[in-house]
Amino acid sequence: MTVYSSVLKNRMIFFYLAGAGISQLGNVITGLAFLFLSYERTQSSMLTTVMAITQAAPYLLFGLAGGVIADSVNKKRLLLWIDIIRVPIILSLVFIYQMNLLGFWHLIVVSFLIQSLGCFYNPAYRAVLPLITSVEDRTVANSLFDIVTRGVQMLGPIFSIGLLHSGQIIHFFTIDALTYLISAFFILKLHWKENNDATDNLLNKTDGIFNSIKDFFNWVKGEYTIRTLLFVTFLIVFFNTWVWQVGLLLQLLETQNNGEQLYSLLMGWYGAGVITVNIVIPFLWKKLTLTTYLIGSIVWGVGILVFGFATHLSTYFIGVLIAAIGLPISGLARVYLIQTWIPDNKLGRAFSVNAVLLYGSNVLSLSLFGALSSFVEIRYIFVFCGSMMVICSFVYLFRIFPSKKTRRDSVETFK
Repeated sequence: MTVYSSVLKNRMIFFYLAGAGISQLGNVITGLAFLFLSYERTQSSMLTTVMAITQAAPYLLFGLAGGVIADSVNKKRLLLWIDIIRVPIILSLVFIYQMNLLGFWHLIVVSFLIQSLGCFYNPAYRAVLPLITSVEDRTVANSLFDIVTRGVQMLGPIFSIGLLHSGQIIHFFTIDALTYLISAFFILKLHWKENNDATDNLLNKTDGIFNSIKDFFNWVKGEYTIRTLLFVTFLIVFFNTWVWQVGLLLQLLETQNNGEQLYSLLMGWYGAGVITVNIVIPFLWKKLTLTTYLIGSIVWGVGILVFGFATHLSTYFIGVLIAAIGLPISGLARVYLIQTWIPDNKLGRAFSVNAVLLYGSNVLSLSLFGALSSFVEIRYIFVFCGSMMVICSFVYLFRIFPSKKTRRDSVETFK
């Protein structure tokens, strides 16, 4: 475990990961609570879907602005204030519920506010990691971050089972308020040096949020690696989202007697695979490149493609395992490239642009392939989407090999 030794000795990384883990726990159980209570109050799948949309819509509306703000102010102060502000907002639902006045519109408003604050919190928090780590430790730190957040995603629903059985779903929000306070405690423990000249004057220099966003995109135009990374990410996520989030479950329900249980079993298998791969990656790669990202995307696409030919349960497990290998390689490479190629005073905007691309791609994928599934067999959609993930990744992989310019994506000479 010598690869992890220097990182594990860094107290700042410990506090950072602890804060990320507790925040993710709150996010998971609160996301469940909003959906459960929405259906409980309305008995409507359509309105429950509306609730799900309110959890994604703020990132499309404010995601880019959140990155600008994260680059423009003191990140520690911003993170602390957002954690503190979210406590009374989320607890308001508990008080309204206790007075028997909780309605669907209360859930909508609070969900929208909480997710809107997340648009500013998340890019700022992700931009902190490069400030507390060296380039040499960044792959390990990112791997640990992914292990912690994905581990919490797996454990969150299990953690919530007790409250579900007791009928106290409303106190998911009480727990979430507590996680905000604990998160603020860990943020207080973090210390880093910010580029004050850049952060204090960014908005004045670019004459506002919109010009700051424009300034970032103008910068990206001259950066082949980042430009390619963002575009390919949009394509890969577009072809993956519906088949993974919806298509797999529907196909299991149509072809297996116990589809829901099998889906849960496969998700557990997937989570275990992703965590294992995240642990192994730092032993294989010290630095990650655009080539690494594209290879991971190819493997990920092969996993999706396998589902299109699945006839036995064993084939589903093989497909999930292949996807669980490719996704973390691709995901960690993307984060590493953003952290390493992009200057510190642009990191907030970079992570917010990345988030907006992901959410936008998600919405398009769910809408298009969801409608298409009414006319086309799901297995054909799996074959198409998996093939496109592989083809797009191969196309860009072959484009970068002949280019001397892009062979510098080892990135060590950038900073």
